[in-house]
Amino acid sequence: MRNASDKYPVAVIGAGSFGTVVANLLAENGEVLFYSRRKEAVEAINKERSNNGQAMHPNVKATNDMQEIAEKCYLMFPSMSSDGFREVIRSMAVYLRPDHMMIHCTKGFDIKLEPGKSILDRDVVLQPSDIYTMSKVILEESCVKRVGCMSGPNLAREIAFHHPAATVIASKFEEVIREGESAIRSKRLQVYSNHDIFAVELAGVLKNSMALAAGALGGLGYGQNAMAFLITRGIGEIIRLATAMGADKQAFLGLAGIGDLVATCTSPLSRNYTVGARLAKGETLEYILSTSSEVAEGIKTVSISKKLADSTGTKTPIIQTIYKVLFEELKVEEALGYLMEYRWGYDADYM
Repeated sequence: MRNASDKYPVAVIGAGSFGTVVANLLAENGEVLFYSRRKEAVEAINKERSNNGQAMHPNVKATNDMQEIAEKCYLMFPSMSSDGFREVIRSMAVYLRPDHMMIHCTKGFDIKLEPGKSILDRDVVLQPSDIYTMSKVILEESCVKRVGCMSGPNLAREIAFHHPAATVIASKFEEVIREGESAIRSKRLQVYSNHDIFAVELAGVLKNSMALAAGALGGLGYGQNAMAFLITRGIGEIIRLATAMGADKQAFLGLAGIGDLVATCTSPLSRNYTVGARLAKGETLEYILSTSSEVAEGIKTVSISKKLADSTGTKTPIIQTIYKVLFEELKVEEALGYLMEYRWGYDADYM
């Protein structure tokens, strides 16, 4: 039995930095249709053979025709921002069929809010039922049933430089995992499987809060002792919050959980780390947002996580403290002082 990706092109939907990386990885194994809604971007990719500073593999063809992608491809990798994810899937839905497979690469949430409300508003109350992962958005907005996600310690710039890396493809469907692995695995990307897609999706998002905190530690000039302290206590908060939302803890101890957390907490390449470092150096959140070309998902994640912790009664001292730094003008040095005096209790209390 041959994989669909052996016979048909694979699609990547979204031409951002990570979508570009995914397109080039897939192109090592076959033909790729690369979707961008901007006609000028499509023309530039096809003529100049580059996008987001990355040279494009010869097997990549850019298009802004959703119908062409749906007709020619069975396997698709959506890689859009969480803010625009639902709109794109909704636009594609008219062309999609039940036999399509989607493996999304988006680390973010779609939040159900009252009209006129923002997730950053202090008076917003969140329940776990208000949180939509990207796989849930695909299922809700289209007829596609076989969905998966790709997540893990996958910093786009390192993969673009052909550094070795590993990722997780998660799905309830074994054929989705098999097709995804066949399509993207290469000598520079190792692929692991997981059937707990909900936990893997949560892990990819919730770690963003800790990356902000790690950047703040780095900005203060502290070393590996402090970073190890943050990462180990941080994974505990992530696991407690995720289990309160109904996830199983096992996925958080693998690449998609602790692996992704280590990568984003120790690399200045992470946008979330950069925001934390700038906060530690005295810059305000307003100034950081006004001078950043890309918004760090961690800012939204901190607000989401804090509100979920409040509604579920989950103990999350790091998340609560970084929230105060971001939104209540608590100084980073004072935040660290509070955490150093906090009585943590039993080690590995999340197991």
